[in-house]
Amino acid sequence: MNSERHPARVRRLLAALRSWRAALRIARREARRARGRTALVLAMITLPVLGLALSAVSYDMAELSRAERIDRRLGAADAELRWVAEDPVAQDAWGDTTYQRDGVPGRSRPVTADELTALLPAGSRLAEVRWWVPFEARAGGRRETVDGRLLDLTDPLLRGQGRVLAGRPPTGADEVGLNRAALRRLRAGLGDRIAPADGSAERTVVGVVEFPDNLRPTVALPPTNQPGDPRGESSWLVDLPADAGPGLTERLNARGIVVVARTPAPHPTAEPGTTSIAPTAEDTGTALLVAGLGLLEVVLLVGPAFAVGVRRRRRDLALVAVAGGDAAHLRRIVLADGVVLGCAGAAAGLALGVAGAFAARPLIEEYVFGARFGAYRVFPAALAAIAVVAVLAGVLAALAPAWTAARQDVVAGLAGRRSAPEHRRRWPLIGALLAVVGVAVAALGATRGVTVVLFAGVVLGELGLVFVTPTLVGVLARAGRWLPLAPRIALRDASRNRSSAAPAISAVMAAVAGSVALGVYVASDSARTDASYLPAMPYGHAMVIGPGDGTPLPPVPRVAEMVAATLPGSTVARVDAPACPAPFGDGEWCDVRVDLPAGRACPYQVEQLRDAAVRARARSDPRCSGWVEGGYPTGYSVPVSVDDGDALAALTGAGPEEVAAARRVLAAGGAVVTDERYLLAGRLTLTATRVGAPEPAVIGTATVPGYALRGGVGVDQLTVSRAAAARLGLDTRQIGYAVATAAAPTTAQQDRLDVELRRLGRLDVIVERGTWGSDERSLLLVLAVGSGLITVGAAAVATGLAAAEGRADLSTLGAVGASPRMRRVLSLCQAGVIAVLGSALGIVVGLGTAVIILVALNRRIAAAWPVQEPYPILVPWLTLGVLVVVPLVAMAGAALFTRSRLAVERRLD
Repeated sequence: MNSERHPARVRRLLAALRSWRAALRIARREARRARGRTALVLAMITLPVLGLALSAVSYDMAELSRAERIDRRLGAADAELRWVAEDPVAQDAWGDTTYQRDGVPGRSRPVTADELTALLPAGSRLAEVRWWVPFEARAGGRRETVDGRLLDLTDPLLRGQGRVLAGRPPTGADEVGLNRAALRRLRAGLGDRIAPADGSAERTVVGVVEFPDNLRPTVALPPTNQPGDPRGESSWLVDLPADAGPGLTERLNARGIVVVARTPAPHPTAEPGTTSIAPTAEDTGTALLVAGLGLLEVVLLVGPAFAVGVRRRRRDLALVAVAGGDAAHLRRIVLADGVVLGCAGAAAGLALGVAGAFAARPLIEEYVFGARFGAYRVFPAALAAIAVVAVLAGVLAALAPAWTAARQDVVAGLAGRRSAPEHRRRWPLIGALLAVVGVAVAALGATRGVTVVLFAGVVLGELGLVFVTPTLVGVLARAGRWLPLAPRIALRDASRNRSSAAPAISAVMAAVAGSVALGVYVASDSARTDASYLPAMPYGHAMVIGPGDGTPLPPVPRVAEMVAATLPGSTVARVDAPACPAPFGDGEWCDVRVDLPAGRACPYQVEQLRDAAVRARARSDPRCSGWVEGGYPTGYSVPVSVDDGDALAALTGAGPEEVAAARRVLAAGGAVVTDERYLLAGRLTLTATRVGAPEPAVIGTATVPGYALRGGVGVDQLTVSRAAAARLGLDTRQIGYAVATAAAPTTAQQDRLDVELRRLGRLDVIVERGTWGSDERSLLLVLAVGSGLITVGAAAVATGLAAAEGRADLSTLGAVGASPRMRRVLSLCQAGVIAVLGSALGIVVGLGTAVIILVALNRRIAAAWPVQEPYPILVPWLTLGVLVVVPLVAMAGAALFTRSRLAVERRLD
């Protein structure tokens, strides 16, 4: 029995292979015959493949191999040395992973060439490179910051670190070399002079240089010959003699030096670490779902072309059925179209993508990755996956037409008559069920904060709407009987040819719905962020802050003079902060807090606040107001300052009467707060703590006179008098200056002030603008334009296919005396059916999806503590405005590019 079954299976397999071979030959012949439709399908498959292939190849070339990374880092040297510790360090074989042993202090003293030379074999040569040195210059009325690299490009050992493209390497203290990006940033050219922001002598651009690992704005600086210069990350490149003995890495590790060489260390003392972060399951799932949405969009755009092809070939398919072909043979013939065109689109897209990546490599290196690539190579695994997806897109696009072809009436096909396929009621029911399930799953994902579940719900909902769209087209066509002739014919054609019209409408709907939903979320999130914002200072006031490294700051009168020249009517006050008394260790700082009197703390525990009734009581309890009215101050907030009232008005924005009362309290050795809960009988209890030590330690406690400001910006601030700081055992340090402006400075005024103050030292100007400063309009416009392009493309494709399919109807209209402009009006209406219906459905679906997600998020936020700002539901009118105009553009384009002449053809039926 088994021996009889085996040959039967083999015969069936061989028959299927022969059937597929014939189907593929037919598909290849059909692709040559219908060149317009073939070109359309190839374009829609090739374009995304081209983009993906270009990205994959560029990414693969940008990922340097270990040999390429080491060669780029070392250049002409044999090894790189970094002295990181005072005692032994452990490193892996390549120096990628290093760590200091317990209790080993880091190297803080500058390294000299003599110290390193004494540890190296005789005949070794050294050259120092400081990879990241900040460099600031004045350009265009503002201060520009670029990366600096301090090295001697005339040293043969360092010539591999950078190339001189024009001019010569900088050698003198008044010379620099700029790369092309820095030339553009600083608006300079070869031979020009640039002015450092610190007011030092100008420097001449003597060369155009390029560092392969950093194409972003970078300046090459000659060596300063200052061994104590601590700026930037420093390493030493070494040229070792040929007879350097083994064990050098171990000897240098014992002195705290990390070694990176071209060959691995023979006896590494540390395990290699993991430099890449593997994607999580949720990230992988989200990426697959997003890719699935993109694949569905391509399938919906390509599907109408296959549907029209099936209708144009219905007589050929009927002849195959008469010749003995069954439903499986018919399906294979249509699916073979998807295979052939998918393979052709994949091949063309991959070839163009690889060629584009190679041709555009210099531009991608400079403007996208900011570094030179490694060797020319492709990404075979990624390209194979892209090709498979392209073929899958072609097969899926041909799947529904294939099933339609298998069910067509053979007699009607032989006669060349249309046979409208049966529209089964189960498809809209399945679609409605999928849409409901998708909404529920998306809401669940939003409530739980699981992105992959949210996207899964969106995918299910979109599939459900795709199933429902043909039925909706039929309903609208029945309502078109009261319309004029042209729109009535357009709706009738869309209903008769649902297999081509419905996918195009669904493609437009999906693109518009995604754009609208994302636009609503972005607009709502931006509004929520603005609503939760609390200013750190009064609007328009500014802070001038120093470097924070103990460098003495300029006197207040000098700063006030420059501020008054740029911002007339402004006042400047010194701002001090508490500091630990000497001696104190690295990383230690001192803080001052106000103790909350007994009985005034919020009495509810976190576990209790999970109950809605408890949260409601907490919201109305004044003792919990700090948890209810919290915000996110931005800019430069000064939570604790030491001041006798000079900077109080500039920092808090309190009125003159309150400031006068606060100054009297500070003069009496007190402190000022902005939350009156801390005030008990006119007194405040202050506690100073040393933070950053192995164990936080209380330095001192004092009860002082207090005052609570009731006006101002509302951010929690504590101002301690100098007498109170002394009672707590604290010193003070100046952190900057508070500037009370007469009017909010413009961006140009801020830039000019920043440039002028930089002459006095490393001072930065921060202006309170009242918002986070983010503008989402550009993102919303990009979303609208992207979906608009898909809308125009889908409408153009569907209109062109409908015009080709309805050529006989147009001839009939011409024969009965229709005016030439009728064809233009009909094309306009056909494009309108696709664009208007798809955009309208997309806007409704997008708004509904966004509302469901935001409501789910707000339900989760409502249970949070501290209280969080809910998401408002805002309509992105910019996005909707563009999406309303796009269908009109598609309709106008269809009318404009349609020939008016109605050809009269002789029909033989």
